[in-house]
Amino acid sequence: MREIIFDTETTGLDPAQGHRLIEIGCVELVNRFPTGKVFHRYFNPERDVPAEAFAIHGLSADFLKDHPLFESAVGEFLDFLGDAPLVAHNAFFDLGFINAELERTKRVAIGRERIVDTLMIARRRHPGAPNRLDDLCVRYRIDNSHRTKHGALLDAELLAEVYVELIGARQAAFELTDSMIATPSAGGAAQARQRAVPLAARVSDAEREAHRAFIVTLGEKTLWNDYQS
Repeated sequence: MREIIFDTETTGLDPAQGHRLIEIGCVELVNRFPTGKVFHRYFNPERDVPAEAFAIHGLSADFLKDHPLFESAVGEFLDFLGDAPLVAHNAFFDLGFINAELERTKRVAIGRERIVDTLMIARRRHPGAPNRLDDLCVRYRIDNSHRTKHGALLDAELLAEVYVELIGARQAAFELTDSMIATPSAGGAAQARQRAVPLAARVSDAEREAHRAFIVTLGEKTLWNDYQS
């Protein structure tokens, strides 16, 4: 199963008030393991960055002015997302900004049904406890010491670890199905399963002869002789 963990940084709290998306970071998980594939971009918001927002993420208007507009990367961004479920912390905040940018570029909005909100999961698992990303990192012993300010890619990478802990998927599940269980014989012993088509030999006759010649050099008391037919 493919999932995308994502996070954003913005110029403020509400896209309806003219605030814009300025950074997005995405991390790909397959079967709850990171694949190493990421999507990360900074965007020029074409406006100022209020001091309150700068204090959180450290991204200034001067830094952002030399970066492209969101519309320049929207195709690549949507291709990276594909049709995977999208996981974020306080996810509908991030989704609101992404959909506002998609609307500006005449693209279809991302449906809420695709969203997995780890904040909601954390509140159910730890009612009454603080459930910020930093709090969850501490709770699950995830090293966030390098998180001195918010950053979309860094936060997505941390959240990927938190998410796996939140849903209890740190240990891979082991399932036994009927097809995996040996059928007992009449005498009670398990029967060995045979491949329908035997695997092709990967050792040549010349390699076998060379190995036998090497074993001879080890002497008669070598342990290898105990395993020779």
